[in-house]
Amino acid sequence: MLGKPRPETHITPEAAKNLSGLFFERVQRSPERPAYCFYDTARESWETLTWHEAGALAARWQAALAGEKLQPGDRVALMLHNCPEWVMFDQAALANDLVVVPLYTQDRAENVAYILKDANVKLLLLGGQEQWDALQPVQAQLDFIQRIVTLEHVDSTGNTHPPLISAGAWLPDHAELKRADVDPATLATIVYTSGTTGRPKGVMLSHASILWNAARSLQMVKCGDEEVFLSFLPLSHMLERTAGYYLPIILGATVAYNRSIPQLAEDLLVVRPSIMISVPRIFERVYNKIQLGLEEKSALARKLFALAVDVGWARFLYRQGRGRWQPRLLLWPVLDTLVAGKVIAKLGGRLHIAVVGGAPLPAGVARLFLGLGLPLIQGYGLTETSPVISVNRIEDNDPASAGCLLEDVEVRIGEHDEVLVRGPGVMLGYWNNESATGELIDSDGWLHTGDKGCLRDGHLYITGRLKEILVLANGEKVPPADMEMAICMDSLFEQVMVIGDNRPYLSALAVLNPEQWRALATSLNLDPDDPQACQHRQINETVLERIARRLSAFPGYAQVRAVHCQLDPWSIEDGLMTPTLKLKRDQIHQRYREEIDRLYTGH
Repeated sequence: MLGKPRPETHITPEAAKNLSGLFFERVQRSPERPAYCFYDTARESWETLTWHEAGALAARWQAALAGEKLQPGDRVALMLHNCPEWVMFDQAALANDLVVVPLYTQDRAENVAYILKDANVKLLLLGGQEQWDALQPVQAQLDFIQRIVTLEHVDSTGNTHPPLISAGAWLPDHAELKRADVDPATLATIVYTSGTTGRPKGVMLSHASILWNAARSLQMVKCGDEEVFLSFLPLSHMLERTAGYYLPIILGATVAYNRSIPQLAEDLLVVRPSIMISVPRIFERVYNKIQLGLEEKSALARKLFALAVDVGWARFLYRQGRGRWQPRLLLWPVLDTLVAGKVIAKLGGRLHIAVVGGAPLPAGVARLFLGLGLPLIQGYGLTETSPVISVNRIEDNDPASAGCLLEDVEVRIGEHDEVLVRGPGVMLGYWNNESATGELIDSDGWLHTGDKGCLRDGHLYITGRLKEILVLANGEKVPPADMEMAICMDSLFEQVMVIGDNRPYLSALAVLNPEQWRALATSLNLDPDDPQACQHRQINETVLERIARRLSAFPGYAQVRAVHCQLDPWSIEDGLMTPTLKLKRDQIHQRYREEIDRLYTGH
């Protein structure tokens, strides 16, 4: 850790009162301390804003929003990569008693248009030309938006509606930061998450629920105002927003913004963070890179690495009180110097907490990093719970579990072992969707997570999912059944199963209609009687294009990137279909395990 924790510098929810008050209070308490670090492309250098400077910028955004014809409770949206301006706009909106709707920068235009219309967004902030161009296919559908602001100048090709203005022209030169008197129970944000119909649902979260979640999460870890967070998960993801944005304000810590995922390895060395919020996919990539690197090493080097992980894992278990001391633990200082320390150095060398959430971390990946000495803790939560429900503590860390419950969170195991949650972080409901809210939260206030689990020795264990929802390695959730129905609307497909649980992207197993197959193969000059022709590159490309068209109404991350095609259908007789003609997913997974693995080769 960079220094001893100083709890007296923490801002309590009671002192903050609301999310705008939290920021205001931090600016007053720590004006000269570093707040945000970012790479300035114009200067080609890393720059830092103090809390005083951040407050001065936020004040200008406050004043600009106040000058618009907006009423308390109106929705405003932003479509930006992580940067200080994301924070400035969010804080300005919250101070003006507006509701913030975050958008994914890579989402499909159709999906963005649906969200903007569903929330009746009055003002939209975009990054620049890339986001502006991405919205052009749906421009005509956005006539309800009163204003679009862009951080950078864009070529609008004469388009004047919705009215477009650059932030430089929109923001006043100076303004005074104001503290808003907003009721903590007020709606702060609507975060859209994918639903079972293929359309996203708007999760309504209050100031109080997010503040409570950040403060209670902070009780689970020991950290102070000298921490440096590296922010690279999208701020439209509630895990990053609560734990990587609001929580650092409580601490008075510094947040550094990653330039891009391809530059993450380099930024880790430059920023040298002490805390990192991540999803499993990041550590899976590092794990795979380590494994590929080991293949090029000598047999002796591979054995030394394996020994370091084994001894480190035994050391971890011993320090956790779940293993006995062994003489080989005496080897650790040497193994740390020769092996483990070099891996940790590539992550910046200062990490004392690495939080992983959004999806389960594979056991082998967790064992490797914990064995090498990385203080990695997993947690569990939902967008609908602001989001954290549980998280492991460094001193009580069972990587097979989802951790210990936050204070004030109640969990009980319901019918079919479903995890039910109740507490201050539970959402206000789904925006414009009372029926979906009623299906998720019962009359006693229990939120039905859809996950199966159990409570044991003070830890929550997630054992499966009640409903057929796929969770990608980045934490995004997609409903496969709805996607499969959409794909099968194309007559080329007889049967389809979408896969991707804990994987980096979605793939599909597809059974093609015999007649449509013959026509397609013939049109591509392939032999329709050759079973291997199904695996031809041209077939794969054509099939993926047709799948993409059928999934155009789904969220941007619900894209099928690889497919295995075949002509033999799944049936009741071969044990792959139920009597009611539903897919037996587990059996299909087992039957096609090798084919599925090939779809993810190299990832």
